[in-house]
Amino acid sequence: MRNTARWAAALGLTAGAVCGPLIGAAVAAPGAAPSSLYAPSALVLTTGHGNDAATATPERAVTLNCAPSASGTHPAAVTACAELRAVGGDLGALKPAGDVACTKIYDPVVVTVQGVWQGKRVSYERTFGNTCARDAVGGSLFAF
Repeated sequence: MRNTARWAAALGLTAGAVCGPLIGAAVAAPGAAPSSLYAPSALVLTTGHGNDAATATPERAVTLNCAPSASGTHPAAVTACAELRAVGGDLGALKPAGDVACTKIYDPVVVTVQGVWQGKRVSYERTFGNTCARDAVGGSLFAF
């Protein structure tokens, strides 16, 4: 229960920081010119050890903004945004790198992604067998 509360607090605070500026654009006066020609792409990525986000021990959360340019607290924002663009924002389409060999030790790691990708709501959760398996699939995106 305490882990769930920590995850909820971390996601709530980070989502507010990332998506807060987007709310102003949504409530602009009718007929007003848009402030940007780009659809918003602002995500909150979290990682933790456990079988799912509800029971995992949270480890880290970062923000990733990809439009109009890459920014946020993600350590490799430019590369992570390029990886997302390569799969059209479909996180389920991320495939493991072919040249990575991981051990079969089961130490589950869960990754969540919440936010907006090119104006569309994103909610993603995936559990990997260990950190090596997570890094093989996510490349720079999940390396934070």
